[in-house]
Amino acid sequence: MKKNMGTVDRVIRVLITVVIAVLYFSEIVTGTLGIVLLVISGIFLVTSLMGFCPLYYLVGLRSNKNELKNAG
Repeated sequence: MKKNMGTVDRVIRVLITVVIAVLYFSEIVTGTLGIVLLVISGIFLVTSLMGFCPLYYLVGLRSNKNELKNAG
């Protein structure tokens, strides 16, 4: 499993996760929408920590510049 996410992409996903968590736990976003957003933010967090996004893989996207150089 090669990393297909660049640093900027990973940082943006972590920031989105933090924003969603703050909105949920401060009860600004509640109910079903809140739970769905928490699940999405959990996926964002896991993929950013791994550096690999399965959706990027399926559609052939890469934001990792090192992998772009090696793909050649």
